[in-house]
Amino acid sequence: MIDGFALGPLYIRFYGILLMSGALAGGYLATLEMKRRGHDPEMVWDLLVYLIVGGIIGARLWHVLTPPPSSIEQGFTTQYYLTHPLDALAIWKGGLGIPGTILGGLVAMYLYTRAHGGISFLEWTDIAAPSLALGQAIGRWGNFFNQELYGAPTNLPWKIFIDPAHRLAGYENSAFYHPLFAYESILNLANMLLLLWLMRRYRAARKLGDVFNVYLIVYPLIRFSLDFLRLDASQVFSLNINQALSAVVGVCAVVVLLWRHRSSSGSEMRAASTLPMVIPPPIQAVEAPRVRRPRRAPTKRATAKKATKRPSAPKKRRRTT
Repeated sequence: MIDGFALGPLYIRFYGILLMSGALAGGYLATLEMKRRGHDPEMVWDLLVYLIVGGIIGARLWHVLTPPPSSIEQGFTTQYYLTHPLDALAIWKGGLGIPGTILGGLVAMYLYTRAHGGISFLEWTDIAAPSLALGQAIGRWGNFFNQELYGAPTNLPWKIFIDPAHRLAGYENSAFYHPLFAYESILNLANMLLLLWLMRRYRAARKLGDVFNVYLIVYPLIRFSLDFLRLDASQVFSLNINQALSAVVGVCAVVVLLWRHRSSSGSEMRAASTLPMVIPPPIQAVEAPRVRRPRRAPTKRATAKKATKRPSAPKKRRRTT
């Protein structure tokens, strides 16, 4: 499979093109969110430079410290990189690690917010979370052109063919495999849509940093699940380091999210319990004042009857003798 093209003395790889395309698409998505929040969208492109540099450094360091078995078989071990620092800088030899990309990007973002101010670090993480998921979804297709990050052999209709030169040791006779990079790409797109929905659905209950916290729950779950199919997983003390890290980060993110929202309601309850109790005085019965009814005006009938009434005759006195 063709993995790039020559442009004069340079050889342009599709892997690098897709990585940069993912970064630019994520940056554009972030500018839309910045406009919606009333911020200057040009700040995104300033920050993006820091994120790309920090992400590449972190991704390469992660690969150097946790090389996969295929790199170790070629002699690219951690000890080799430490003794050959120039090869450690050659990102086209070995590759990059997504966990390092995220960590390096967070460090770069923190330094940027400390230097420039304006928007808080937690708000920046919320803005960047859907963009990060989109960038991963696009960048993962670079693994297709490099014929890497495929899963176990399969005969499913969506299987992919791997050239013999790119097959792992022990799988030389297997031609078709799970397109693990495609699975992760699709799930990252779903993660992006989920994060965008959360941004617009729960505005009142959401706190700064919650959107990125949800990203730290969903993506580790994706990575942890898909690594069961991965054949070339990095091992540290016979442990899948990426899968173990995903489990730890995902569980911690769930705990932090629950703690942040439960602590706020608990503090309100504790604050209410510390207020002095005010007992209202007993209600005394108050006698209502008597209201005199106004005398009714005599009706015409009563007036006429009174006028026609004859005076009574005087009584005769009885004379006594």
